[in-house]
Amino acid sequence: MADTEVLPNIEHEAKTGSKSDLAPGWLVICWNDPINLMTYVMHVFQTVFGWNRAKAEVHMLEVHRQGKSVLARTTMEKAEHYVHELQKYTLHATMEREP
Repeated sequence: MADTEVLPNIEHEAKTGSKSDLAPGWLVICWNDPINLMTYVMHVFQTVFGWNRAKAEVHMLEVHRQGKSVLARTTMEKAEHYVHELQKYTLHATMEREP
């Protein structure tokens, strides 16, 4: 008598919605100002975001040369938190909904 092989009934999961179906992200933006020193801005980025020196310097130079830098794309709650933290260090930071 031959053994009968039983294969599992595998169902394919339906794909979830596309990335565009997700809630829009929020951008944390730091703007250039004539008051704070570049080394201070780097220090704040390292403190608030936990970045290494090189990443903080890239964003600081972008703020200095282009007038602004997008520091994070995150949820509304986290964006509010980051903006508040940056403002505590006297940096000009805002948040806006991702286009």
